[in-house]
Amino acid sequence: MSFADPQTITINAVTDSLPRVSVGKGESEYLSDDGLISLKASNAYGRRTRRVIRVDHSKITADPFLPANNVKVGMSVYTVFDLPVVGYSATEAYQVYDGFRDQLGASSDVLITKLLGGES
Repeated sequence: MSFADPQTITINAVTDSLPRVSVGKGESEYLSDDGLISLKASNAYGRRTRRVIRVDHSKITADPFLPANNVKVGMSVYTVFDLPVVGYSATEAYQVYDGFRDQLGASSDVLITKLLGGES
C-alpha cells in the first residue's frame, strides 16, 4: 500500500507537491515537477525487516571551479528502521523513533546543527 498521492514537502518555507511516479513491490517514489526533489519509501523483508524513508534534494548552482558554468548538486536525508523479524511491535518501534526524533529536535535542533558543523 502506498502513501497518499501526492505528498508535499516544505523546504525553506516553499511547499512542493510530489506526485507518485512509481510503485513497486514494497516501494514507492514521489517526485517534484522539476525533478529536483524526490521522496522514496521502501520496505525490505529478509532475516531483518528494513524500512526506509528518504528525501533526495538537488539544485543547480555555480561550479566553484568554473563559475561561468552551472552544475547539478544533490544531497539526501533518510531514516532507516532496522528491525528483527520478531521482537518489536510497530508501537514499540515508533516509541524508539519518537525518542530519537525528540533528541534530534531538542533545544532548537542543536544536535543536528552541531552534526552538520562536523561535531560528534
